[in-house]
Amino acid sequence: MNVSPPGFKRPSRFSMQSLKRFFRFWYLKLLRIRESPHNVAMGLSLGVFVGCLPIMPLQTVVSVILAFFFKCSKIAAAIGTWITNPLYAPFVFYGMYVVGRAVIPVGKKEFDPEDLTLLNIVNLGWDFFLLMFAGGVLVGLALAFLTYLVSVRMVFLYRKKRSLRMQLNKLRDK
Repeated sequence: MNVSPPGFKRPSRFSMQSLKRFFRFWYLKLLRIRESPHNVAMGLSLGVFVGCLPIMPLQTVVSVILAFFFKCSKIAAAIGTWITNPLYAPFVFYGMYVVGRAVIPVGKKEFDPEDLTLLNIVNLGWDFFLLMFAGGVLVGLALAFLTYLVSVRMVFLYRKKRSLRMQLNKLRDK
């Protein structure tokens, strides 16, 4: 029997604070990867690119394999695929659909954000899968480029600030 003290409110399983803590944890984990800012940014942008492809259950595996071949951060690549987490996936996939329809105007297939699995996309037909794939490549390239520019600067500034803070702490200890 679990008895809580009077006035204690047990936090719910999902709250804004828990979501904020989750993102802060992965943000700090990303910034603290012990590789060059270029490798971290390359891994993250590679993960974002793969995260924009309509291969939902295989995104992390594909991004880590590509990170191995491109010799960049595998952890950052895995984190980058979370651009299509359950919260953002409908928006990213709808963007892929719109861009894909502009590039490859085939068929009258309509986008249904409820069915975001690879099997359901393939069941709509290969023309729809190719439409989503083309849109994903274009959206992924744009987002990967922006991700690289932002993240390389972010990692560099974080490390510079951290080293200055550590030097200041050493001077205080003396």
